[in-house]
Amino acid sequence: MKAEYDFSKAKRAKNVPHLAKLQAENAAGKTRITMYLDAAVVQAFRNQAEAEGKGYQTLINDALRRVISQGGEPMTEETLRRIIREEIKAA
Repeated sequence: MKAEYDFSKAKRAKNVPHLAKLQAENAAGKTRITMYLDAAVVQAFRNQAEAEGKGYQTLINDALRRVISQGGEPMTEETLRRIIREEIKAA
């Protein structure tokens, strides 16, 4: 491994199509939050994520998105817990 590398001729990520696409996807509408979940819930999503080769936060986001897209009842703590239980059971 070299002590220093010359990046003077390197392309910026915005000039490499697949990297530009990844940057655009990550910048499009995700918000960092802090929330507390039951340890069993997080572990279930982590196990499922490892099996599917995805991130566990992505799986949680997908589960919430599915419920929201179905419409109907408002998102309450009880509803969120029900969703998470269903996802754990499905995992």
